[in-house]
Amino acid sequence: MTSTPPPGTPSSLDPEIAARLRRSADGLVPAIAQQYDTGEVLMLGWMDDEALHRTLTTGRCTYWSRSRQEYWVKGDTSGHFQWVRSVALDCDADTVLVKVDQVGAACHTGDRTCFDADVLLKDAGGATGTEGVADTRGADSGVPAVDQ
Repeated sequence: MTSTPPPGTPSSLDPEIAARLRRSADGLVPAIAQQYDTGEVLMLGWMDDEALHRTLTTGRCTYWSRSRQEYWVKGDTSGHFQWVRSVALDCDADTVLVKVDQVGAACHTGDRTCFDADVLLKDAGGATGTEGVADTRGADSGVPAVDQ
């Protein structure tokens, strides 16, 4: 972990990327870590401009710890590294998706992912969420109907 100036201080992040980011009031964006080859969602962390810059330039995920108020590089203390494969912004530029090659557990509890321990709904029987919903889009809506 590296103690560094708090979010919002000047960063080396490419100004074109920085201009696109939509940050929270505290200068952060959520960063979802996903296993690059399986699509498994591993964890959610927070990044400011400097953490994103470090992630893009070092090939390792750097996050901002809201509780400790410092940067941390995934794996520096645990040995459970996240090797960056790709980084993308969502359509609103308010969330970062980091596809990684995860070595070891992603969660601080030792679980493979941060979403392993408290499953609220498991395999809803193949429901797509659209059963019983009428397709009300007309032929002139410009939106193609989805085959079910």
